[in-house]
Amino acid sequence: MANQFSYRIRTLTVKRNELTPGILAEEYERRRALLMQQLPERSMVVSLAGQVKYLSGEIFYKFRQASDFWYLTGFEEPESAIILEKTSDSKGYRMTMFSQGKDAAKEKWEGARADLNHLGSIFGADDARPIEQFPSHLKSISSAYSNIYLDIPSTSSKRGKPKFLQKYLTHMSGRSSGSESILDSLADSKRQCLAPEIAKLRIIKSEAEQRVMRAAADISARAHTKTMRFTHPGLSESALAAHFEYICGLSGAQRMAYVPVVASGPNALVIHYTSNNHLVRDGELVLMDAGCEYNGYASDITRTYPVNGVYSPPQRDLYAAVLSAQKACMALCTQSNGLSLNDIHRQSCELLRQELNQIGFSLSSGEVEHILYPHYLSHPIGIDLHESTYFDRSNRLVEGMVVTIEPGIYVPPSSSYPHHFHNIGIRIEDEVLVGKNHPTILSVNAPKEIVDVEAACQGSLGLEPY
Repeated sequence: MANQFSYRIRTLTVKRNELTPGILAEEYERRRALLMQQLPERSMVVSLAGQVKYLSGEIFYKFRQASDFWYLTGFEEPESAIILEKTSDSKGYRMTMFSQGKDAAKEKWEGARADLNHLGSIFGADDARPIEQFPSHLKSISSAYSNIYLDIPSTSSKRGKPKFLQKYLTHMSGRSSGSESILDSLADSKRQCLAPEIAKLRIIKSEAEQRVMRAAADISARAHTKTMRFTHPGLSESALAAHFEYICGLSGAQRMAYVPVVASGPNALVIHYTSNNHLVRDGELVLMDAGCEYNGYASDITRTYPVNGVYSPPQRDLYAAVLSAQKACMALCTQSNGLSLNDIHRQSCELLRQELNQIGFSLSSGEVEHILYPHYLSHPIGIDLHESTYFDRSNRLVEGMVVTIEPGIYVPPSSSYPHHFHNIGIRIEDEVLVGKNHPTILSVNAPKEIVDVEAACQGSLGLEPY
């Protein structure tokens, strides 16, 4: 029990019966069972953990587990793998789990590892083995299966062998010839891509996942609010990004979900501006697109606020136009509406066109989509910031999905547009949980109404001190 306790204590927020914070061990088992149920008979799944990545030499980046492997196991160690074999018993599958196991010498440098003897009791493995046995075991059982689903990148060598898997097997077996023979046993006709199958499950969030995502959004919302108050003319954009990250870390976030966009003034016209190397100036707006990752789930919020705490009349008018369109689009995020993300994106273009024409723009057909609003309205979000690689935007929204809604307007200094709007970029983004009849805004605690944003900037929202 000592080894089991020493492993679990690493995540201080894990409660009784939870495998990872907020998620029960039974939920991970249910995910694996559902995955295997949707696969044909004589199917086997191979999922690989992430590997440590290096900045230079032996200087490593902070480790983040491979998303699909995390979704199926909740296991956070690198150099690990699982094999799921479809069975006819009530459980529906057999899981063999591979990891590095205990090693006192390495643990002195890298920290505690899970004991192989506890991979069954903690993570539900039917069999637990050292990672060095992964290649030989994979080879020994692969001939029994007609469909082998591999959780690997799509990049392959000219011979059709998955480069990442070959590298992994070479690393584990210690010889390239061994990895080639193993790959030869995984005939091309047998290999199927695993990621699309897991994506079918990941797109719908369980109640537990929804709660974790709400917590992640709350942390980011608080960081947005406090960074609004922290901002004043003369600070650097990078200082605002650092302040945001500090608040998230102080609140328990493990990392940022992406590189923050902190774009002041004309920089906001660059959609993915991440240089963050200018000083913010009096009279400008700051477009901050930033969110943390908390207990395995991403958040994604954008707010645009005045450096000096008060919107100028043109800023206020343009902000109100984007806000009106955003609210209308969020209201459409229900299963009962029967709309797809493509449908809602088209609605956003028309809504923004109407709003802009009311404040002095004179827009021709297609001008909003191609110049003023060049990006897409939305993307699914969850374990990954963009859970959209295998998501069809033309499919109707279903209860339990979580998507972002993020319209924006970016006015270039062109004579085609009213001069007082030049070089203003505004984006407003929230996370929306799709409901059957009503959406739920997970990022609701981030100030968005003009009066609330100005109050946050001026420090009159009554937030607790750091």
